[in-house]
Amino acid sequence: MCLAETFSLRPATAADFPAIKALIRQVRINPTGLDWHRFTVAVNQGGEMIACGQLKPVPGGLTELASLAVRPAYRQRGIARALIEHLLAAAPRPLYLACRSGLGGLYEKFGFRALYGEETPRYYRHLQRLAGLLMELSRRGESLLVMKLG
Repeated sequence: MCLAETFSLRPATAADFPAIKALIRQVRINPTGLDWHRFTVAVNQGGEMIACGQLKPVPGGLTELASLAVRPAYRQRGIARALIEHLLAAAPRPLYLACRSGLGGLYEKFGFRALYGEETPRYYRHLQRLAGLLMELSRRGESLLVMKLG
């Protein structure tokens, strides 16, 4: 496959859901709250799903940019950027996300800023405590970063 291969974005369908779940497991991100109705997928010219992302409601009436995943063979081709830009265009503000701390710089390019302490919504403070425990146990050396746009 050549690097110039094109892709397109479209709303997910029920038929995409098995591939969405498989990709989320493959890249080892949060597998909870997956509802195909909220997903946008990227497909290659052959119609194969190669990336996904969603706008997910979370407790407190908040919305989160979530489940952003690109198949490893398709990374570094602008697919994640296109998905993020597409989802941001439809997202309410403020918009939140939770990611590994090493990915903060990526999301800063889109205007997100890291939240700390009391400015972090309660739901995310709870997630950070849980993730801190899990990441400490796995010794990944990263923490859960919560970010906000708007």
